[in-house]
Amino acid sequence: MKWIASAAFGLEGMTGRDLKRLGAENVRVMDVGGAMFEGGFEMGFRANLWLRTADRVLLVMDQFEARSFEELFQGIRRIAWEELLPRDARFPIRAKCVKSQLMSPSDVQKISKRAMVERLKGAYGLDWFSETGALFQVDVSIRNDLVTVTLDASGDPLSKRGYRTWNGEAPLRETLAAALVLQSGWHPWQKLYDPCCGTGTILVEAAFVALNRAPGLTRHFAMEDWPCVPGEALAQIRLEARRKYDTCYGRDLHIAGSDIDPEAIELARRHVRQAGLAGRIDLEVKDMRDVSLAGEPGVFIANPPYGERLDNARAAHAVARQLGQLQRRCPGWNLCAFSADMGFEREYGRRATRRRRYYNGRIECEYHIFEAGRGGQK
Repeated sequence: MKWIASAAFGLEGMTGRDLKRLGAENVRVMDVGGAMFEGGFEMGFRANLWLRTADRVLLVMDQFEARSFEELFQGIRRIAWEELLPRDARFPIRAKCVKSQLMSPSDVQKISKRAMVERLKGAYGLDWFSETGALFQVDVSIRNDLVTVTLDASGDPLSKRGYRTWNGEAPLRETLAAALVLQSGWHPWQKLYDPCCGTGTILVEAAFVALNRAPGLTRHFAMEDWPCVPGEALAQIRLEARRKYDTCYGRDLHIAGSDIDPEAIELARRHVRQAGLAGRIDLEVKDMRDVSLAGEPGVFIANPPYGERLDNARAAHAVARQLGQLQRRCPGWNLCAFSADMGFEREYGRRATRRRRYYNGRIECEYHIFEAGRGGQK
């Protein structure tokens, strides 16, 4: 079976590396949209369970070229849908069209649905389908006239870990927060501190990494409802993940954060509890200007307010200056800051050692990594 682990711009490489660590076969990072891999239903489930930076896991049904609706219809109808979909399956269709002859998503949906119905009519001898059973979400993506037809094996996006019930202002997706942790150079035995932690997403994702917790451990995936999937094998994979987490739960954690907003800290505490990490992450209400840490150095990771989010560039510049002062107050600490503020480095007071570009929703941002004792790029 061929699969796609879809991922946001900039996260494709991390998703590909994680797939290789999981043992997926023939992993290929795509130019846009994620990484392709091969494996059975068990591997598709492992990807759903363990991928930290991917958005969805999709089972590839077919790929073909189509420049007319007739070619699209015939291509969809050729797929052996009856091998996976039972006669009572629900099969809604999502469509996306980019730089192709066929550029009407609504028409692509209608043609694809008709083609599937025609195929299943012949397979099951039915004229009408109740669609009351398991959900098989069909995605038809057309890019440069190449049609990719997939089944969504995830259901809700993989960023929905289940611990965050309130986003607060300008939320950071869990998948992006995990990417910031993984790119920071932080190791689980080091200290990690978020001086403007908001509702705590970065801190929770860091704890998941440190404790070897599968991000999807406590949530449900659409493929678990498919009759064609070996349910016992999937249950065993989830049990193995639970055992790994239980084994590592007793590890020492050195993860903490603060925020000037008491309401944000209260939400962060709630999310930490809902993630099963009560008492493992230290949180307090504190102005960033009052943060000063002694002892062994570690890594600061921050998603500070920036102009598009606050609608106040002057306040964003002030936060950048405060972060620069924070690193100078804490010798030996590296500091990583995620911001869309184009003047961030100027206000911070030095050039970043490394940078990575990501998107927070539709906002283009840069991840600045300031290493201790290094002057950064010229």
